[in-house]
Amino acid sequence: MLIPSIDLQGGKIVQLVQGERLAVETSDVDAWIHRFAGYPKVQLIDLDAAKGAGNNEQLVARICGALPCRVGGGIRSTERAQAILGLGAKKVILGSSLFTGNVVNIDFARDLSALLGPERLIAAVDGKAGKVVVNGWKTSLDITPAEAIRMLDPFVSEFLYTHVDLEGLMKGTDMNAIRALRATTSRALTAAGGITTHEEINELNGMNVDAVVGMAVYTGKLKI
Repeated sequence: MLIPSIDLQGGKIVQLVQGERLAVETSDVDAWIHRFAGYPKVQLIDLDAAKGAGNNEQLVARICGALPCRVGGGIRSTERAQAILGLGAKKVILGSSLFTGNVVNIDFARDLSALLGPERLIAAVDGKAGKVVVNGWKTSLDITPAEAIRMLDPFVSEFLYTHVDLEGLMKGTDMNAIRALRATTSRALTAAGGITTHEEINELNGMNVDAVVGMAVYTGKLKI
């Protein structure tokens, strides 16, 4: 399944290359809400909240009111997770907050799961050069995505894996890496990072993996 992605920064929809260089920016939020209407899942990330540079809460609420969104970005506490669900998110995406030092923050994952239920939680496990990366992909941990997924498996209903090495480059993704992670968990798995063609989406679908696509959709390279 194709899951379209909406990234928010400074009150606008954006797409960044490798999480840094601005490649796409638009204020026409309604046009993209209309474009993505009918999709059963939409991924919505507040980049400002993720960077600790404010938030786009009003826009998050507006989009969640129109589309079935899973929302991430700066969710570092149970209170913040509850607040995002209160804005209309179907699920929340947790990333860096699930890791402390070089290990999985099991206590936080367990507490959040007990409070909200695993069915409301998606664990984002981002990989670069074979290791988990956090803090906006700037900090590499001495743990592999597969190891992180195994430890988080009891507490969430789904995993989001971003292959950071290829994120935003529109050069395709790493099917072997995703296939290996698919074998690691029976939970739902969504992949992101470089996915550009319908052929890739179909191949992932054959693995029972959903595909998040951003850059290729916004640039028109992938027709939807």
